[in-house]
Amino acid sequence: MGDVHGDIEAFRHAIATERYIIQLGDLVDHGPDSAGVLRLMLDLLESQRGMFVLGNHDRKLARLLEGRQVHYDQALAMTLEQVRSVSQEGFETRIYHMIARAPVWQRINQVIFLHASFHTLMTSTSPPETGIGKLSAPVSRALFGETTRQIQPDGYPERRLNWIHRVPQGMTVYAGHDQRSTDGRPHLKEGKLGGKTIFMDLGAGKGGHLAWVDINDF
Repeated sequence: MGDVHGDIEAFRHAIATERYIIQLGDLVDHGPDSAGVLRLMLDLLESQRGMFVLGNHDRKLARLLEGRQVHYDQALAMTLEQVRSVSQEGFETRIYHMIARAPVWQRINQVIFLHASFHTLMTSTSPPETGIGKLSAPVSRALFGETTRQIQPDGYPERRLNWIHRVPQGMTVYAGHDQRSTDGRPHLKEGKLGGKTIFMDLGAGKGGHLAWVDINDF
């Protein structure tokens, strides 16, 4: 399942299934109810019906709750206000620990689930215990993607997709973070080595919709 970004109604509809849910990060920011999305993900985890890999927006929220300095924009301010309006005792602590424990990437056989982009070390090493601390090369790639170090007119870093050509043959990567689809469906790209990448972010919480695919086996 792709980025949710606080789109509570889409997320509620998407998890109304008996299937196990693997969500690709960025649960929060932009949409109308990030706190509600976080509550639903807590329920999924506690009932062992799902998991999510860490996204850059989730990480930023956890670091803010930890007391660290982060880039504080309007989307994060809205998320924090929603979280602090929840009357449930210990809610902030629970979501902090939930985010801190989220895997930075998840590999199951020849399938890798991550938020932003692939790094070759993901095929031979395990992710760190937490992704909210120091950034190694694969952690940075998983959270933020591969960039040109140039800033676009919209203020966001310019991203590139050279990494898809390093996905090994026989491996499939499911990624969020980038809206690459032009037809409203998950977008498949095949790299030069024969590996496949499926982009799942279709703009939920930002005027688009939430996408998911059913995987019957690995």
